[in-house]
Amino acid sequence: MEFNDLKGLFGVVKTRMDVSIERVRKDLANVRTGRASVGMLDGIHVEAYGSKMPLNQVAVLSIPEPALMVAQPFDPSLLAVIEKAIRTSDLSLNPQSDGKVIRIPIPSLTEERRKELSRHVHKQAEEGRNGVRQVRRDANDRLKKLLKEHTISEDDERKGLEQVQKMTDDHVKMIDELQAKKDQELLGK
Repeated sequence: MEFNDLKGLFGVVKTRMDVSIERVRKDLANVRTGRASVGMLDGIHVEAYGSKMPLNQVAVLSIPEPALMVAQPFDPSLLAVIEKAIRTSDLSLNPQSDGKVIRIPIPSLTEERRKELSRHVHKQAEEGRNGVRQVRRDANDRLKKLLKEHTISEDDERKGLEQVQKMTDDHVKMIDELQAKKDQELLGK
């Protein structure tokens, strides 16, 4: 196997690990911290024009205050549908419409709810770390198979295993940092 082929393997490994990081980043963005964030509404879909559409495609979302979001529909006839979609989501939000825009106050979180959300954050982060470790296992198996097929030398395999482990450590560290940042937002620790 040429060194370029190993570079290709490392490129695939890095890409797959980056996907795990992005999944964790997106999952954690959806965790409510008592502060308004338009990312909280990413999972909300609205029945509009005969299909389910993401909320951010039918309304302009803004944050005029730290504990308030505003959704201004492109089409005013969707006000009631948008309000209902937000109300029935699992975010425990109580939107209020004034006929032009929908105000979405973000209630402060109780200490118990903060701890519950922190446990959820830890679970999401662990799933991300497990995803990265699975990529490492796949890459290590591939390197061992290449050695067995005499496509790479033992030195190449050893260097490859070290490179994959370094990428794994870097990606796990990034997930740990995302988790710590979210815990800081939730618990102030």
